This record gives sequence, structure tokens and C-alpha cells, in this order.
Amino acid sequence: MSITLKTPTEIEKMRVAGRLAAQVLEMIEPFVVPGTTTEELDQICHDYIVDVQKAVPAPLNYRGFPKSICTSVNHQVCHGIPGPKKLKSGDIVNIDITVIKDAYHGDTSKMFLVGEVPIRAKRLVKICQEAMYLGIQQVRPGARLGDIGFAIQRHAESHGYSVVQEFCGHGIGLEFHEEPQILHYGKPNTGIALEPGMIFTIEPMINLGKRYVKILSDGWTAVTKDHSLSAQWEHTVLVTGGGYEILTLRQEEAYAIENGRLKLAGL
Repeated sequence: MSITLKTPTEIEKMRVAGRLAAQVLEMIEPFVVPGTTTEELDQICHDYIVDVQKAVPAPLNYRGFPKSICTSVNHQVCHGIPGPKKLKSGDIVNIDITVIKDAYHGDTSKMFLVGEVPIRAKRLVKICQEAMYLGIQQVRPGARLGDIGFAIQRHAESHGYSVVQEFCGHGIGLEFHEEPQILHYGKPNTGIALEPGMIFTIEPMINLGKRYVKILSDGWTAVTKDHSLSAQWEHTVLVTGGGYEILTLRQEEAYAIENGRLKLAGL
């Protein structure tokens, strides 16, 4: 396993890319409303990344992916291709953004609630976000990858949800996907030890029903086999000398940071 430890210069470039990716999610929020199509969201994000940020949307043409962002609605788990179907009140949608700036990648995703969303869907979205944060809290030098997966799995399953195992987080930098793989399930004190300079994504996919997924005929869109709702959140995280730094943190999340550590009510 070849894991690239980033230099201070590379880390600064990753901060820039991460900040840009976060800003795309902040920009697009007012447009995620009933009646908007996911391909309209894709076009807005594409134009913003290219024309305003002077960056490159990493998904476009990546291994043949046809759009600039991923939009996964309701029972779609990940890698949904934006299309002409309109969002409706009650939908939940994950928007996954990856930008390339100065050759380095920033990768992040967020769940959006469209109109009036049922309580069970809101709860799934909330627990999934908490699970991601709990995984991030494990990040520090000397911790092991299994600690991250265990924290995520324990929180999700304690609320009766299941963790998708077919997809995982990943190292990131000059390449979209680098080593190591970041599983969202596992056992504590297993896996490789974390070192300062590692940068990777933590992006759990949590299902309301069973964990099993299938890929649609488009070759990309993953959906739950039992058609149950699915949620996903994602951040790009740097291992620092004293813990972690979230490179894709949004302004709305600033309240959750205190002295470099996440502080969430009830956790």
C-alpha cells in the first residue's frame, strides 16, 4: 500500500481545493427546491466551478462519468447521474462535489432536504452526519483506520440503520482516488496507523433498511436493493500533528468546531 504523505506546500493547495469544493455546496443550496431538475443543479455547479472558481469539475469524464457533479436522490446511494427528473417536496438528495484546482482535488458532499421532508428521512440524514463526525473525531496520529469505521458503524447500527460496505472513503491529492481506502465499518485498533500528512475522505453511506446495493444499467448509479432511503455525507480530512483538520468545512458547520475538535450536542 503506497500512501502519499503531503508536504506543507501540497497541504496548502489541498486547503484551497477543499475550500472551493465546500463553497460549491454553499452556493447551490438555494437552488435545491421542488421543481428543479438535478441536471439544472449540475449546470449551475459546472458554471460556478469553471467560470467563477476557475477550477475543474473532477467527475466530468472521469472514467466516462457524463456530468460535473453526482446527485443521489432518496434510495440512490451514490454516484447518481444528474438528469431531467424534477425534485419534489419530501425528497432527500446528496450532492457530491469534487473540484481540481492547481492539480489538487477537494472532495465533499452534503445531504439536502427538499421542501417538507418526513421525520424518518430527516432522522436518517442527521444520524448519518453524526456518524461521519464521529468517524472524523477518531483521526489523529497513531489511531488506526479501523477506529474510524468502528465509530461510524456503531453509531449507525445503534439507531437501527445499516452501513453500505461496497463503497468507501479514499486518499486524495493529485489523484482523485489514492490509498488508503477508508472503510465505514470495522474493528477498533485494526488497520494501518495514521500519520501526519495523510489526507483522505470520510464519506459514510447509511441505509434506512438493509445495507445491500445494486448498480443501475447506467453503470454508475448505486441504489438500495430494498428501495429504502439512503444518506451520505463526506469531508476531506487532513491528519495533523495534534489530530485533524477538515479541509472541506462549510461556514454552517463552524459552530461545531471548538479548539480544533468537533463539539456536537448529544455526542
